[in-house]
Amino acid sequence: MPTVLWWGRFDPAYSRNRVLRKLFADLGWQVRDFHPKFAGLADWEARLRRVPRPDLVWVPCFRHRDLAAASRWAHRQGVPLVFDPLISAYDKQVDERGKLKAESSRARHLLVWEQGLFQRADRVIADTAAHAGYFSRVLGVPRENLAVVYVGAEGALFKPARLPSREGDRPLEVLFYGSFIPLQGPQVVIEAARLHQGPPVKWVLLGQGPLRKECEDKARGLENVRFEDWAPYESLPARIHQADILLGVFGTTPKADRVIPNKVFQSLACGRPVITRSASAYPEGLAAAEQTGLVWVPPGDAQSLADRVATLAANPARLRQLGEAAATSSREYFSDGILRDQLDAALNGLHT
Repeated sequence: MPTVLWWGRFDPAYSRNRVLRKLFADLGWQVRDFHPKFAGLADWEARLRRVPRPDLVWVPCFRHRDLAAASRWAHRQGVPLVFDPLISAYDKQVDERGKLKAESSRARHLLVWEQGLFQRADRVIADTAAHAGYFSRVLGVPRENLAVVYVGAEGALFKPARLPSREGDRPLEVLFYGSFIPLQGPQVVIEAARLHQGPPVKWVLLGQGPLRKECEDKARGLENVRFEDWAPYESLPARIHQADILLGVFGTTPKADRVIPNKVFQSLACGRPVITRSASAYPEGLAAAEQTGLVWVPPGDAQSLADRVATLAANPARLRQLGEAAATSSREYFSDGILRDQLDAALNGLHT
């Protein structure tokens, strides 16, 4: 049985890591963890602790700081290294948050640092083909060193269920959940709730993050908007099942065009229609088809979002059809089996 060493100060409970660790197990890998005390000196710590030689070293998402030491140790051991970044630090600071100007010396230094970092890996995993293109074009990762594994959703946890019964005068519920960051565009949701004209709809925003306070301020006086705090991850499928329509992301940043958010995978798997911004990240067949469970709106367009919600709220039969189509799309494009094949292909040629 081959062994993969998950390296770094990562969170094993994070959804991306949960999905991938199960996929490794499904492919017959033994998963071991190495959690160093200090990222920069982790290779020395691994040597002092006599960490057994694995067949593969895996540096999980967001753990850029762990990559340099992991690559030194992996090279010394003669084993391949795979990096699953999920984000780019340069993209985050320059394009996403706008904290650094691209022409500034700090931005150029960050870019050079990250380019060198990514090129330490024998293979870099991207969550979409669009993101892989960014890693190649901007960070200089050779195309042959890139592979795509979708984020997906845990099939054992996120399962389809019928839409809630709309007895009496119960309003349709539209659910947004997330970390309230610019990529998600939660302000667009508040504005859409303000613009909504149609059958009664309850707009629920669940989660915490930097833009929540701004959204709460914008929602003052709107009786159709409610905020909820985070619930335990294991209870998320049940919360999704309580809603009629799920909302994806609506941000206008470049990264918003390159990613498929966790909640889109999870909501489709739960059999819920998803309204989200159009993006190049989605598989071509899914983006082009009409009956997929995905309803597209232009980025940042609150009026289009309000109109789509009003149309679906007035057509329960269409809503049910889209819910069934959502579950079908999840199975056809993002099932555990498809992700397992993607990971298997990504590892091809890296181990014996």
